[in-house]
Amino acid sequence: MALAGTTASFEGFEEMADAMIRDGPPPRVGVPAIATAPMIIDTDLGGDPDDAVALVVAARRVPELRLVVTSDEYGGERARLVRYLLDLVGRPDVRVVAGSDLGNSRMWIMDGVCPPEVPPQDDDVVAVVDEICAGIEGRIRWVGMGPLSNLARLRREEPLLLPRFAVTQMGGAITYRDPSRAEHNFRVDPAAAIRMLPELGLWNPRFVVSDVTFNPAMEITRESALYQRWGRPDARPWERVLREHFDRWMVKYPGSMQHDALALAAAMLWPGVRFIREHVALDELARMSLHADGTEIAMSVSADYSAFMSWLAGALS
Repeated sequence: MALAGTTASFEGFEEMADAMIRDGPPPRVGVPAIATAPMIIDTDLGGDPDDAVALVVAARRVPELRLVVTSDEYGGERARLVRYLLDLVGRPDVRVVAGSDLGNSRMWIMDGVCPPEVPPQDDDVVAVVDEICAGIEGRIRWVGMGPLSNLARLRREEPLLLPRFAVTQMGGAITYRDPSRAEHNFRVDPAAAIRMLPELGLWNPRFVVSDVTFNPAMEITRESALYQRWGRPDARPWERVLREHFDRWMVKYPGSMQHDALALAAAMLWPGVRFIREHVALDELARMSLHADGTEIAMSVSADYSAFMSWLAGALS
């Protein structure tokens, strides 16, 4: 009735208002709740193992997972590793497409893990995303776990897709641990982040920022029960891959904080992540700050870390 009244106040729309008042609101037939909407994951899996953990959780706990797009590609190797891991978890139904390749190699540590018989994956991101979305009614959950390069390309080449995405993006930081640079996902492709933030602001995005995810309370280390379980003689094949991934990562780092798994949990509407609405802006390096004239987003401000780690352990058990 409020919409009908607003419509009636504009000249030329009286007939539309009369129809709305007479017939009532349109039925919500075929429009799924966002909690069970189809999901697309955008990941730079193959560096920090938090991406691999998040992918396994999604494969096991999100039956609506339709597609995984890789970002910051490494010659197609990230996409091959995604395909291998999905197959080990029993999700051959999930499509994989190799996305943006920015020419980086520093955040790739998984040489030789994927068997040679796993073929190269399709690399036509726009065509595959378009095909997946064409078979879906209503909104689609887009979970960003890497740079925003693929979203920027889709916005440029298929602009009508973006309004359909309910975006949950891991990235950005108001108080980053190194003030001289942006948070990793924004830093890898700053141009994409700078372009996409105001674009996404039109569609109510949620950003799970590093201020919340960079916390040792959700770090998996050698002492963690999950890590030790993955090393048992009876470990499942996908658990052995996770163990190998962590072993390679922990040659240099003490553990892996579960940034991307927390972003996935938020996209799954797990209630332990708290968001508030803030106006933010990015500078020329894609560093994020609060700004009264900036883009309005839903930004994470806290998480129940103990509950999250229990949730994560349950999702992987």
